[in-house]
Amino acid sequence: MTELVHLDVAAGRATITLDSPTNRNALSAQLRRELRAHLETALADDAVRVVVLTHTGTVFCSGMDLRESRGAGSGDQGVQEFPAILHLLWTSPKPVVARLAGPARAGGVGLVAACDIALAARAGDGSKGATFAFSEVRIGVVPAVISVPVLPRLLPRAAHELMLTGEVFDADRAAAVGLLNAAVDADALDAEVDRYVAMLALGAPTALAATKEMLRRTPEQDMAADFDAMLALSAEFFASEEGQEGMAAFAEKRPPRWAAPS
Repeated sequence: MTELVHLDVAAGRATITLDSPTNRNALSAQLRRELRAHLETALADDAVRVVVLTHTGTVFCSGMDLRESRGAGSGDQGVQEFPAILHLLWTSPKPVVARLAGPARAGGVGLVAACDIALAARAGDGSKGATFAFSEVRIGVVPAVISVPVLPRLLPRAAHELMLTGEVFDADRAAAVGLLNAAVDADALDAEVDRYVAMLALGAPTALAATKEMLRRTPEQDMAADFDAMLALSAEFFASEEGQEGMAAFAEKRPPRWAAPS
């Protein structure tokens, strides 16, 4: 069976590529299975510092494979397996960057939202660029599972508008409402991905993982209690091996061990 998702690890970067262009990179059973397996492999690899999720073909991901969904009962729908993939992306201790040169729809938008950084090509110079849509309501379903990572990203008014209408919107609008970090010209996309990967690789691995966990946390209702919790976390990392190495490197005007050129 031809592999639909590829994993390549080089220079601390794990590139996971959706490669089912004839099916518009739809979330078929095989693609879901391989995507999850490659994510788990990349996250378990100590050599990997940053994960990049990208695609072949003109479409990033068209959402669930509707051919597999037709005629299946609620317990047999492929969407049952999708939360585990989104959770892996969202809770990954390593930063994950989404790279889109083409459209994302429905579940594909969920993948984008679950990544830490999302970069997409805008239309221009013959390139159609990335577009987005919550197309679920137009086929009689609900964007329920993807709402978990999507709603924390989107402005509330935009979430209501875009999820209720199913309207297609471009990369610039996606950036404006919080779904993307940046929309760039197509010929600048790879350079922008490289720039973010290089910046992320400057962070200490354990500190990055803890910062991601901090960003996901629900703050204490009492501000004093919240300060106490964050003070403990801060003091722990100031005294940690990474923290001490980082401060020594700063004083000695050298890169810390995790950011030194290989």
